[in-house]
Amino acid sequence: MNTSITDRAYGRTVELGMPFDEAVTSTTEALKTQGFGVLTTIEVDKVLKSKLDVDRGRYTILGACNPGFAYQALETDTDIGLLLPCNVVVREENDRRYVTFVDPQSMLAAAGDSPDLQKIATDVKSRLDAAAETLAHL
Repeated sequence: MNTSITDRAYGRTVELGMPFDEAVTSTTEALKTQGFGVLTTIEVDKVLKSKLDVDRGRYTILGACNPGFAYQALETDTDIGLLLPCNVVVREENDRRYVTFVDPQSMLAAAGDSPDLQKIATDVKSRLDAAAETLAHL
């Protein structure tokens, strides 16, 4: 299977030809190589099943954080935590797995025209893009 990358206004999606759990592990590792740790893991499909008795394909949100960039952003704007961490979604649809990385430049646009925040967003985006490229070549 050829892996594809699709860009959207607010993120970049990689289609993976591997089992779901392996996709989560591979995504976590790709993030780690770019200096990100996963602070939170939300298994949305399990929450929907337990709270609403709704069945849907597997859907996990990884809350990724690069401490150095987070610190820089917080030093620039103490309320920027409202837009942190960088979310990465691993989802399954019709026997296909997809990983979508948020575009931090789009997210931080909500914070206004701060050149300092835009620089951080550009740096974070380049690292998330590198993680996506890593996954695309597995």
